[in-house]
Amino acid sequence: MTESTHNTPFTRPVWSDKELLECVSVYPEGPNTCSFTFRATSGALFDFDPGQFLTLEIPTGSGTVHRTYTISSSPSRPRTITITAKAQNDSIGTRWMLDNLKNGMRLKAIGPSGSFSNTRSKSKKFLFISAGSGITPMMSMTTCLWDEGQALDIVFISCARVPSELLFRQSLEYMANRTTGLNLRFVVEKAELYQPWTGYQGRLDQEMLRQMTPDYLDREVYCCGPEQFMQSVSKALSDTAYDMDKYHQESFGAAAPPSKQQAKLADKSLTCDGCAEVHFEKSDVLHKCAESDTILTAAKLAGVSIPAGCTFGLCGTCKIKKVSGEVHMAHSGGISEPDIQAGYILACCSTPIGKVSVEI
Repeated sequence: MTESTHNTPFTRPVWSDKELLECVSVYPEGPNTCSFTFRATSGALFDFDPGQFLTLEIPTGSGTVHRTYTISSSPSRPRTITITAKAQNDSIGTRWMLDNLKNGMRLKAIGPSGSFSNTRSKSKKFLFISAGSGITPMMSMTTCLWDEGQALDIVFISCARVPSELLFRQSLEYMANRTTGLNLRFVVEKAELYQPWTGYQGRLDQEMLRQMTPDYLDREVYCCGPEQFMQSVSKALSDTAYDMDKYHQESFGAAAPPSKQQAKLADKSLTCDGCAEVHFEKSDVLHKCAESDTILTAAKLAGVSIPAGCTFGLCGTCKIKKVSGEVHMAHSGGISEPDIQAGYILACCSTPIGKVSVEI
């Protein structure tokens, strides 16, 4: 669990991911989309930064899978925690949840993790831009500011394919109707049959952004959605005079800049096929592999189980202790510098350099 900045004087213990979560509510939000609310059976409270995520361990019919979901609830409501998930055509874990997860069932969760949050921002003016289920961190951040009675100055742009897929529309309108400074802008690609749409229609572009947010240059931007959507938003802003240091996105693909340690290791050859080996100490397994293979790949080929979620260094699910040797690790923020200094690595994005021994 990441260090909180809320400093809430909890009289009850704070939940840690050593304790299972119990499902207490399953609420449909839209087509193939539900919000799942959990509690800690011990009565512990949840402390996290709005915008962070959990990795759930899901017992599907084809085996256990790990899936990462942004928390859609706010830390200002700490008795429960909610994630909102949408099943795509090829979904396995989310599809299982929509079809099988019921009140009273318990799941293992890892986290909360992630640094996509406005908690440490000094700005008072925000522009939240999302598409589809990418709205979840924006919902958490907005609800937290609203619950805390902050003087809001938020332009909230939510994009979807059709109006029925606009998540949290009623909840957002409820907040906007009871305060000033929460300005909602809904965008759909097309209207639905027999349901007239009078809002913005089409794909979000630079001109539409100017119309919805004339003062966008003065705002700190948080963006989340499909990778192509975030790329288009980033380009629309960077093509203007916008200061991209004020732009943040929740990316599930781009790697973070390497640390000094990673930069040194990156200079070494990673292409020597068959000249690396990984010793999985607790499993007592020695596996020879290429230096281009990740530790996670080597583990799978060796029959050693390492839990993994995103598989590109973001969620932190596959964090393990390196006992000896060197690796090249290109993570996306799923591990802290203190953990790296303590010898931990993410198996999904670490490749062995010569002989490496890991604790698992």
